[in-house]
Amino acid sequence: MTETATADNPGKLWIVGMGPGDQGLITPEARQAVEASTDLVGYRLYLDLLGPLAQARRRHEAALGEEIRRADMALDLALEGRNTALVSSGDAGIYAMASVLFERLAERPPEERQRLDINIAAGVSAMQVAAAHAGAPLGHDFCTVSLSDLLTPWEVIEKRLHAAAKGDFVVALYNPRSERRDWQLNHAREILQAHRPADTPVVIARHLGRDDENVETNTLEAFEPAHVDMLAVVLVGNSQTRAIDDWVFTPRGYANKES
Repeated sequence: MTETATADNPGKLWIVGMGPGDQGLITPEARQAVEASTDLVGYRLYLDLLGPLAQARRRHEAALGEEIRRADMALDLALEGRNTALVSSGDAGIYAMASVLFERLAERPPEERQRLDINIAAGVSAMQVAAAHAGAPLGHDFCTVSLSDLLTPWEVIEKRLHAAAKGDFVVALYNPRSERRDWQLNHAREILQAHRPADTPVVIARHLGRDDENVETNTLEAFEPAHVDMLAVVLVGNSQTRAIDDWVFTPRGYANKES
């Protein structure tokens, strides 16, 4: 039987990023957080991808789109004195559950917040794995932009794309395309094309960390947005990014320093 958390005996709550799905990409810190938990909160697929780590632990599932419910559930369980892990894919702080959790935490009274011991376990993000499997496309300044306008107005997303393009950042595009959002990726490509060469390398990485993983390289002009879906991340190089053999890299500028 659990004891209700108090300021002297705070409820343990870990916010865990489990990586893109491969057991080998779960960080030791994230693994330890899950192993120390009695209760797991998350989307069913994410909990399934934990494999044996999720066994013998209570599972509390909520569907995609129910992120607020998941955050509230995790807070309530921790306040009951349960050792709880709120599980995300990738890194929990990158387009995932950590920010939702803190939004909901901010709505709780101070006396509840003082009864919680919250820790965030860093995870490996999709863009990191995509970059590693492609070479070193994130070798210089980069940014990330989510193309989903479900929570952010498209006008704001478009403004950020223009700024990234003008600043010559390598750009990682998250949530690039879905059945209902089938035009945003093509528009993003047009914005980036206006500021960099047509042969700029583009990495399209799908199903990272899973048996059917696929990482391919194309060019900004030739890649086909219709072949991209929500289970992919797209990395668009800057004006200096190069493709050599099967690899893509963005130079840091050491060659210029030597000259």
